[in-house]
Amino acid sequence: MPLKTFALRPLIAAGAVACGLIAPTWAQTPPPAPSQPVTETLHGVTLVDPYRNLETRSPETLAWMRAQAAYASQTLDAIPVRQPLLQRIEQLARTTGDAVGPVLRMPGERYYYLQRKAGENQFKLVLRSGLGGAEQVLVDPQALARAAGGTPHAINYFMPSWDGRYVAYGISVGGSENATLYVLDTTTGHTVGEPIPRVVEEGVSWMPDNQRFAYNQLRELPPGTPDTETYLDSTVFLQTVGQKAAQARPLFGPTVNRDLKLDRLDVAQVIFSPDSGYMVARTTDTTSPEGKLFAAPLAALSAPAIDWQRIAGPEDKITDIALRGNELVVRTYQGAPRGKLLAVPLDNQAQAQARTLVPEPATGVLEGFELEKDAVLTEERSSFTLRAVRYDAQGRHDIAPAVPGSTLINGNPAHLGGDTLVGTSSWTAPQRLLQVDAHGGTRDTGLRNQQAPASVPEIVAEEVMVPSHDGVMVPLAILHRKDLKKDGQAPTLLIGYGAYGLSEEAHFLPRNFAWFERGGVIAIANVRGSGAFGDPWHRAGFKATKPNTWKDGIAAAKYLVAQGYTHPKRLGIWGTSAGGIFVGRAVTEAPDLFAAAIFDVGSLDTVRSENSANGVTNISEFGTVQDPEDFKSLLAMSTYQHIEKGVAYPAVLLIHGMNDPRVDTWESAKTAAKLQVSTSSGKPVLLRLDEQAGHGIGSTAQQAYTKQADLMAFLLWQFGLAGSQP
Repeated sequence: MPLKTFALRPLIAAGAVACGLIAPTWAQTPPPAPSQPVTETLHGVTLVDPYRNLETRSPETLAWMRAQAAYASQTLDAIPVRQPLLQRIEQLARTTGDAVGPVLRMPGERYYYLQRKAGENQFKLVLRSGLGGAEQVLVDPQALARAAGGTPHAINYFMPSWDGRYVAYGISVGGSENATLYVLDTTTGHTVGEPIPRVVEEGVSWMPDNQRFAYNQLRELPPGTPDTETYLDSTVFLQTVGQKAAQARPLFGPTVNRDLKLDRLDVAQVIFSPDSGYMVARTTDTTSPEGKLFAAPLAALSAPAIDWQRIAGPEDKITDIALRGNELVVRTYQGAPRGKLLAVPLDNQAQAQARTLVPEPATGVLEGFELEKDAVLTEERSSFTLRAVRYDAQGRHDIAPAVPGSTLINGNPAHLGGDTLVGTSSWTAPQRLLQVDAHGGTRDTGLRNQQAPASVPEIVAEEVMVPSHDGVMVPLAILHRKDLKKDGQAPTLLIGYGAYGLSEEAHFLPRNFAWFERGGVIAIANVRGSGAFGDPWHRAGFKATKPNTWKDGIAAAKYLVAQGYTHPKRLGIWGTSAGGIFVGRAVTEAPDLFAAAIFDVGSLDTVRSENSANGVTNISEFGTVQDPEDFKSLLAMSTYQHIEKGVAYPAVLLIHGMNDPRVDTWESAKTAAKLQVSTSSGKPVLLRLDEQAGHGIGSTAQQAYTKQADLMAFLLWQFGLAGSQP
């Protein structure tokens, strides 16, 4: 699965960890790491790894991690501005309203969404029947956490049956994302059937009969099995509500359909639609969406074995699909770098019969789409801004022309018609969910009700194009107070990601005012590796071209200095997950450009990462050390391998959850250990860990607030601002 967390917005509030590994004694310096060096030669290159031993959770390693976490916690707690920042962040969260996540509209005007009310600690699953109806809490993870002694529980995914009688949902513990699948009967409020473990992937799909559903389950591995086996040979099962888990029918997968010659990493989903007599199986490696597609009639379920017919493979470059009637609608960039939609007839599966449903946009990037009975809705990107567009018998037109940025809601899976729901997308105003009529008229549904904070400075957003090292222009959004003086003194944080073709979009986070109130600037770069300009932009920061990702970041940093926003002594850089490559390599290539850096659940030792469970799934994005050319790319993007003795590195705060399934904690641990003995700057290198967190998904509000306060306090301390020095 991609290293990036689907729920995160990599601004200051993104992710969530709190220092849970606290030792009782004060440490004056970070404890030195135990070192058992390993030397190996790969494709003619000799590498020395001084901290290979930290990849195992031996008692010695865990003791060192606990001591490091204690040192980081005590150091951060001693920063004078930390507690005031935490109090302000908590106040902003309480007073700006409820947080609402994905909204799913189903037939009968039923709205399902994740909601965390102001003052609460975790998102609950809520149902509202009609926009004017009362809210009904279906699943409350906070109650589950209380019953488990306070261990955080989270909803990873949910999918209601077409008639609304049942809701399938996944619950994981401690940020692990190792979800167990449950089915709730909404008429009784009770779960039915047995819990189904190891249903990690989203993609539960209900059959038209509302009694059977398909899900992908990982194998139960015996003790001692290598982590790299975790996602291999998974199976899609078909389950009847109330049926014992052992009675579920194996429906699709590498060990089920050996005649299809699937790869062991073909992790599948089988989808249904209430208006279709077909079912479609889609495989990915959980990271690259360009997998394989197969179809079969629903009637084939009555046979002992299903005759799946292959529709497409990775070479067809299909990244998204939806089933409507007897045709499959696919988004592809085959011959269309910015994306187009094709309709593939399932009763004549030769793809030569596919027709173009939506052509490649003349400008912008076709990113997402939804189907209505007689129309297609798309999201089209222009830099940081998305726009919802309708294609119907009258042609192409904006759904909400008066809305500066508009996104489609997650949903309309039953091809609803009538009014359209769009979300707003803005840097400077809270999100709204709007109902748009056929004439473009809008009204606020009230489902998203956050308010801008009161009595705060006015914020403006500038979007500029910055020349990179090779002259290519890179999008950069700069958020700051309207009264900012460009005297080079503003505390500034540069944020980037740049992987999987995922792009940053305009969005608003009230808690960032704790930074803006102190004169802070936030800059977000859509560096290469993202999808800001379609597939070519992704491929321009991919494997051999990956250096463009961090070089674009360095160019953005130099621009912020040259334009008078800040100075290297007051410039920080932050990367999350795969963004660890962005931040880590920018810091190791241009250490004098930054005062501080945040490595947040970062991918930092790419030469070794494929030896982890999720590293295998990311070979398609980053490469494998088994291939000589890929190895060169992985070595180039490895922060750990580019840390050199005696270099004056900026201050570094490494953040990680101990239950992270996407990037193993040892990547941060090894990097911290090597930086601490290598840097000559005398600046701190802190390793901040949490036993009850993972990659960010499922972390509680309080964990997020604490992390944000630590992060901001650390930056202000290293920028040397008055009142921030211990």
